[in-house]
Amino acid sequence: MTAAVHQAVIAGAHPGGALRIDSIDLLRGLVMVIMALDHTRDFFGDPAARPTDLATTTAVLFYTRWVTHICAPTFFLLTGVGAYLTRRRMSLPELSRFLLTRGAWLLVLELVVMRFALQFNVDYQVTVITVLWALGWSMIVLAALCRLPPWAIAAFGLALVGGHNALDGLSSGMATHPGLLAGVWTVLHQPGIVFRSSHALVLISYVLIPWVGVTALGYVLGGIYEWSADARRRFLLRLGLGLIAAFVVLRFSNVYGDPALWSWQSTPARTLMSFLNTVKYPPSLLFLLMTLGPALLLLRAFDGGGPVWLRPVATFGKVPLFFYVLHFYLIHLLAVAASYLRYGDVAQMFRSPDIGHFPFSAPPGWNLGLPMVYLLWVVVVVALYPLCRWYARLRQRHRAWWLSYL
Repeated sequence: MTAAVHQAVIAGAHPGGALRIDSIDLLRGLVMVIMALDHTRDFFGDPAARPTDLATTTAVLFYTRWVTHICAPTFFLLTGVGAYLTRRRMSLPELSRFLLTRGAWLLVLELVVMRFALQFNVDYQVTVITVLWALGWSMIVLAALCRLPPWAIAAFGLALVGGHNALDGLSSGMATHPGLLAGVWTVLHQPGIVFRSSHALVLISYVLIPWVGVTALGYVLGGIYEWSADARRRFLLRLGLGLIAAFVVLRFSNVYGDPALWSWQSTPARTLMSFLNTVKYPPSLLFLLMTLGPALLLLRAFDGGGPVWLRPVATFGKVPLFFYVLHFYLIHLLAVAASYLRYGDVAQMFRSPDIGHFPFSAPPGWNLGLPMVYLLWVVVVVALYPLCRWYARLRQRHRAWWLSYL
């Protein structure tokens, strides 16, 4: 192992003996914590609110939502980085098989475990397919891509990330196309309803093309952990600043990269909100530039350890899937408890008969307000810390193969 990797690695190992990299765990843990804020707001905020609708939102609500945009792109990028680092302990066929099986496992988690976490029912009247679906398929695609040379993987990732907005003009025509083609288009490029009957609806919110591209680029990025520490840090700094600069220039031009153009508003503050209000579903090129640039700068800032006061969040980054699954169950359970205390009834917390009542049928006056959302967010994170620390230590002590799947 190179000296650079020794400098970046903390003591301990995860299942199979692969050493962990401190800065990656810290960044992943930080975005996990930020992610929990958005999901707490989903369950305890105003169900009718549209945080990115400039006609109705407030600055506090907008930025509460906007700051969480960094989460999903970072997850996908670091999934690719982690796959590259995993190959240190596996042959190429073993890595390909691991990515394939882990990707398939994430699909099962999405459709069974996470669906129940979101809705607390098994009627399958409404199923919204989210991040684990796209992560799973990204890993399955990467299982094939990892056999290619790095330049080919990079070209593939850049084409998907940089070029998918060129397909936006086809969306209206594809949406009206009957049959299989419309469904495939929904899965690959344009979020929407992929199945509807009198008793069930399936909506895909995380499409594959851009997210697979980000994961592929993350795999190539993993190669920098073979470089010297100084070279790696210079690269992360320059790339992060470069992506941010590209976002500013391309966004200002209003030419390409996002279907929602920015415009001058009544005040400079609201004009800035319009400028930053890029499209996440599907993630536009500008959305990815806006979020991955800062993520790379944070990865550079954390290289070598990061701030001492922030290091506890690395615990969440060591067990991200464990935290992800548990935090949804905890938030939903807290919502059930809040419903009982406020209304003396919890039946609506288990009902999601249509997409307008997802993930539950909120009682009248349900909105607890943003201050309470922030308070409950802190409660969720603090409550899950001991469990995540226990599980991280369990993974460090034991090398059972199944531990790498949660």
